[in-house]
Amino acid sequence: MAISLKKGGNVNLSKETPSLKKIMLGLGWDPRETEGVKFDLDASAFMLNSSGKVRNDSDFIFYNNKRSIEGSVVHAGDNTTGGGDGDDEQISVDLNAVPLGIERISFAVTIHEAEIHRLNFGMVRNCYIRCVNNENGVEIARFDLTEDGSLETAMIFGELYRYGSEWKFKAIAQGFTGGLGPLADSFGVNVQ
Repeated sequence: MAISLKKGGNVNLSKETPSLKKIMLGLGWDPRETEGVKFDLDASAFMLNSSGKVRNDSDFIFYNNKRSIEGSVVHAGDNTTGGGDGDDEQISVDLNAVPLGIERISFAVTIHEAEIHRLNFGMVRNCYIRCVNNENGVEIARFDLTEDGSLETAMIFGELYRYGSEWKFKAIAQGFTGGLGPLADSFGVNVQ
């Protein structure tokens, strides 16, 4: 049975599943339609060094850069509607292939053109992130975001991080106003 996390909680993935090599992070949400405007939410991953920054812009994995240079982090593609059941977008991580200089990987969701259409996470419900063993499809941990992100247009859902030779997952739920730009900038990505 999957471990249910609360904001700030973490789980040692290496201890829960000692043979764990590859995981899939499933991210989901249910946006409402507002005055005819449909939401397009986008998942992304930021591969971060010990200073909390990307080594270069290629460590920002999203629908236009679906694969890290060494192939350890792979985005499955953009879902522009958020419709249907289950994960809206997925990002896979080969834990053994993540470069040693990467200390953590943050997983975020942003609302495309949020400012133009006056959208925010207060208009989105049922947000979650889950960690799944890619080899057998078993869900290891899940974090259901319950907080109201009334003004935020970008949200860090969770992060993987190294703890010695082990991998842990932490539930974050940290919002950003201004969308992808301020979020990416905070991680050292050149968004110009």
